[in-house]
Amino acid sequence: MDEIDRAILAVLRVDARIANVDLADRVGLTPAPCLRRVRRLEDEGVITGYRAAIDPALDGRAFEVLVNVDLVSKHRDVFLAFEEQVAAFDEVIELRRMFGLPDYFMRVACRDLEAYEAFMTDRLGRATGLAKIDSHLTMKTIKREL
Repeated sequence: MDEIDRAILAVLRVDARIANVDLADRVGLTPAPCLRRVRRLEDEGVITGYRAAIDPALDGRAFEVLVNVDLVSKHRDVFLAFEEQVAAFDEVIELRRMFGLPDYFMRVACRDLEAYEAFMTDRLGRATGLAKIDSHLTMKTIKREL
């Protein structure tokens, strides 16, 4: 990957819908070589997809909670069952298995505090292998990259 590839990626991070002609102009190429580079970056797996950035308030998911989870056991069957169950919950928008403690970090997005309480009580609280759940409410998001 060279400087032009990095420039292409920088532009696409901000506007993935930019027309190839405009992208080429921004990175100092003509359209055909620019398109070849974008396709190569896709083929090599550098660009893994294109997504729409959706306003969570308008999508009914403006209430976001950061959650730390510890499991009762580190046995493979326990954490695989937990991961399969929790990854299927629509409210869970990010799930990471961590080194050390907590065992898992997740981001949960739902309508409001009442919806989060219902999620915790009726869904996450019943997940396999739970030992401890810590919820953290965000005061203010300073920076967020998609």
